[in-house]
Amino acid sequence: MAVYTHLGAEDMAALLAPYHLGDLVSAKGIAEGVSNSNWLIETARPAGETARFILTMYEFRIEIADLPYFLGLLDHLAAKGCPVPRSIHDDAGNLYRVVDTARGERALALIEFLPGVSLGDPTPGQARAVGAALATLHGAAADYPATRANGMGLAEWQRLAQECGADGLASIAPALAEMVAEHLPRLAAQWPTGLQTGVIHADLFPDNVLMQGETVTGLIDFYFACNDILAYDLAVTHAAWCFDASGEAFRPDLSAALLQGYASVRTLSTAEQAALPLLAQGAAMRFAMSRAYDWLNTPADALVTRKDPLAFARRLLFYADPANSGVFAA
Repeated sequence: MAVYTHLGAEDMAALLAPYHLGDLVSAKGIAEGVSNSNWLIETARPAGETARFILTMYEFRIEIADLPYFLGLLDHLAAKGCPVPRSIHDDAGNLYRVVDTARGERALALIEFLPGVSLGDPTPGQARAVGAALATLHGAAADYPATRANGMGLAEWQRLAQECGADGLASIAPALAEMVAEHLPRLAAQWPTGLQTGVIHADLFPDNVLMQGETVTGLIDFYFACNDILAYDLAVTHAAWCFDASGEAFRPDLSAALLQGYASVRTLSTAEQAALPLLAQGAAMRFAMSRAYDWLNTPADALVTRKDPLAFARRLLFYADPANSGVFAA
């Protein structure tokens, strides 16, 4: 999440009017993340009760044509009891609206605000709960009728690397350019096929999970969701949860708990289990490349914190090291 488009109080109230949610009390920009503009909205009705929502304005990496997939998935999962926010429809029943802004035409959507906090230092019990929640999501989405290709798959890692260029990557760090040159062609040649696919979240970082104690109260930010390898989603989540922020320190306790939590709901096949080390390297490459591109291209006036691509380059090197081959052992 981030804020690229800046809106005044009158503009914000006008955007919310078709939802009939009451009077706008506050709209606080949310700086985390990199792809959309987001605000925490609080409204009040005449009787005095207040309500909170999340307003998202889609800036880049998201096509308007994909919004029915994302928002419909939220409603599908919520109906099955998963802890995900329902989409809020406007007075015409629309899942999203398209509006004109100073930055051009933008789509926006409103979703429920869910209770809970994102974790900075998760415990094994919390990691286990997240693993189980991810596997439950995979099962609940199995009959979701819409499909969407992974727009951040292997072809996109290659495109982003080319866009950054060797010189651009080296300007971030020489080691990053060297890592991409060595490992991206190998991943492309070895990427597995034939594994079970389905709907995946594809971005289940700690800041996309809300918790109260060891209970998952919210899985949020489904704007990279797609149909792809289920075990890849587990690998993405593993890379996101089982290291410190720098990617230098691996947490074996979190790793074991996350994998146990997932296995408590869904059993991995032998082929999926064997592919996890390579899938985790791919997950690390995906985020190293998107972060590198954002590092080089984030607008100077954006209310957004750039994220270090080296943190995922280090994860990739960890997963690629034969000495760490036992991390995903059953």
